[in-house]
Amino acid sequence: MKNMWLDWRPEDLRTLGEQLCDEGCEIQTVEHEFLRLQLSKYAKMDAGGYPLDAGFQEEVNKLMDKCQNLPMRFGYRYFEPSELKAIKDERRPGPRVFPRHHSEAEIFDHILAAWLGRCVGCLLGKPSEGTRRAGMQKFLDRFDLKEITDYFWRMPGLTKEDCEGFNPWQGEAPWGYRNIDFYIGDDDTNFTVMAMAIFKQYGLNFTPSNVAEFWLANMPHMATCTAERVAYRNFLNGISPPLSATVRNPYREWIGGQIRADFFGYVALGRPELAAEMAWRDASISHVKNGIYGAMWVAAMLSMAMGETDVRRLIEIGLSQVPEASRFVKAIREILTLHKAGVTYTEMVDYIHRRWDENNAHHWCHVISNAQIVAIGLLYSEGDYEKAITRTVLCCFDTDCNGATVGSIMGMMLGSKALPEKWTGIMNDTMHADVKGYDKVKISAVAEEMFQLHLKLEETLKS
Repeated sequence: MKNMWLDWRPEDLRTLGEQLCDEGCEIQTVEHEFLRLQLSKYAKMDAGGYPLDAGFQEEVNKLMDKCQNLPMRFGYRYFEPSELKAIKDERRPGPRVFPRHHSEAEIFDHILAAWLGRCVGCLLGKPSEGTRRAGMQKFLDRFDLKEITDYFWRMPGLTKEDCEGFNPWQGEAPWGYRNIDFYIGDDDTNFTVMAMAIFKQYGLNFTPSNVAEFWLANMPHMATCTAERVAYRNFLNGISPPLSATVRNPYREWIGGQIRADFFGYVALGRPELAAEMAWRDASISHVKNGIYGAMWVAAMLSMAMGETDVRRLIEIGLSQVPEASRFVKAIREILTLHKAGVTYTEMVDYIHRRWDENNAHHWCHVISNAQIVAIGLLYSEGDYEKAITRTVLCCFDTDCNGATVGSIMGMMLGSKALPEKWTGIMNDTMHADVKGYDKVKISAVAEEMFQLHLKLEETLKS
């Protein structure tokens, strides 16, 4: 059986090589093996891009195993641990708990807004996932638009022909979305529900091994992709966390950990260190280094976002939970610096597309490129929910993931009344999730469950 993320392709070798270089590995001793595999008879592919010779899979696995413990190259300037204690040791000093003075009604409203905001942002970005910048611009030009003003499938007078070439991944997108009247299932929300279910089952002190156990018992293997699918396969082969994140995993710094982090911020409001630690326990089963930091950053921001008006302060609070001498912190600080210098939104999008190649899978799905886009969406939102999600998605790259994260943070900041009916009403308070017990549920009911778990956590910590 040939299937993406089960069978290696030559592009996975490229991803692995780039990942090794990114994290400072000395690859000179294995460079010739990468070249040999990419140019050899094994690289002859079928129409689906899979090598025709089955021996290619074994060869790639051997090379990945050989790369498992490569030494660091001399002069590498970043220090990026994956272990929790080392991460904490490398953070900037700062407060780790912030007292909150909100009524239970206010807390519920903001959790609801964050969860609903996540669903909306994801749904906006879902039809454009895979669309390149030129395709996005061509689509908007048809409606004489400079920015996104509504769900793509609700553009005035939209025809099937308008959608041609918009998204090479999804065929008729966004035309095929035009009859939606609920939130459709997606990994960006499946994992949020799953995190909640893990917390319910194992409690505040759940472990990375608990997360792995829950995945195996409650999630089909084929519901995962990239780093998550590799980790799942490792679990099945008896490889436990944290090795499950590193063994034969070229995607270990991609965006997956970051999209799974939101619930930990919801449940640990006012406790960014705790939110980040729980995000670490979840992300570390499938990701390392910056792939973990993205999850911790998002969880910490969400824990502090309720009623916050200073986006820069919120971003800095998130950064204070991850190693200062990391590529992640450097990249987000670049965005903060450019924004402070007066760089316009359009100029910032240009910067992203100069910095990262959207046609390179490793750039397109890496946590750092997409975290920069999250920062852009927040900084250029002007405090407006609609501007936040539309400007995030307009950057392209992983549009549904980034739209969901920014929608979640803005919802937590602003509360439910700030989320326009034109965005939320389409879902009719109904969602589908690929998690046992949540195949069709009310969005508000899930938010209520999250709220009750937050209250329970606070009672536990006070007792």
